[in-house]
Amino acid sequence: MDFQLSDDQRALREGIAQLLAGRFGRDRMRAAHDGGGGVDRALWAELGAAGLFALRLPEAAGGVGLGLPESVLMFEELGRALLPGPLAATELAAGAVKGAARGEAVVAQTEAGQPVAHLADADALLVLAGDEAYVLAGGPLRRVLDGARPVRSADPGTPLWRPAALPAYAAEGEPVPGGGARLRREGALLTAAEQLGSAGRSLEEAVQHARDREQFGAPIGSFQAVKHLCAEMLVRTGTARAAVYAAAVTGDPAEIAGAKLLADEAAVRNARDCLQVQGGMGFTWEADVHLRLKRAWLRAGQWLAAADAEEELAAGLGRAEPVGAPRTHVTRHTPRLHAAE
Repeated sequence: MDFQLSDDQRALREGIAQLLAGRFGRDRMRAAHDGGGGVDRALWAELGAAGLFALRLPEAAGGVGLGLPESVLMFEELGRALLPGPLAATELAAGAVKGAARGEAVVAQTEAGQPVAHLADADALLVLAGDEAYVLAGGPLRRVLDGARPVRSADPGTPLWRPAALPAYAAEGEPVPGGGARLRREGALLTAAEQLGSAGRSLEEAVQHARDREQFGAPIGSFQAVKHLCAEMLVRTGTARAAVYAAAVTGDPAEIAGAKLLADEAAVRNARDCLQVQGGMGFTWEADVHLRLKRAWLRAGQWLAAADAEEELAAGLGRAEPVGAPRTHVTRHTPRLHAAE
């Protein structure tokens, strides 16, 4: 399999990276987190105009007509920028919620017993209930918000709310095509892509600090212990990237589960190692690494938590062909990342 990006995919990734660099630089990112992590509606609309949320909608429906691999590339850049907001839920519900595809509506997501991120900012709520999914908006959504209470969040960029029982509103919701299982898998993969972007940013920040910071007349990156930390961060990031990109091409549930596990580990452990490389400075509020670590902790429990991902991965391994069994070759057309034999 050849996972080199096509020219169009590179241009797509560079475009969203340039948009975020120009509109959501470090100062804007820190201000958003210091302000409680609310959704920036103007930037949300710009992301919609850039085609982020409509990326996978068919052209006949006003979308871009691309696939899951392209969405993964975009969400990797969003994870690098640490942009707050329910990005995956809005992208997944773009075809079911009016205005979501254009960035005019914010869609939060929840499952029974789970807190809701950015509920107060939401114009609609994507509810996953087993194999079913539905959207609440208008009056039902207002009743959910009225009955919800804020809960303390580890991540200053992600406000959390604990809603009352949601099944009572199921009859008032609009069903979402594809069902809860598909949306849960795709949400997990997009979240894994955000984790991958965060892991990559932690690696870059650690390497830059190791080059610039000197002790005993030499850059600390020349010390063996720091070299090992940076090397381990590189391996984690590369392994997670391979798994996330492969899962985006195949869409296999077990591969998505494995990608989520690897990306969660890379995001959390890379942030911790970056903090270690930065030393005393890394432990201060002014350093950005603690924000990535807290977001990584939170994302690890969203869409597909570790225990559920491990169950899905184990089930997938159980379905795998036994050694020596005749192999079935399937030719599939994929929207490039790009899968060429």
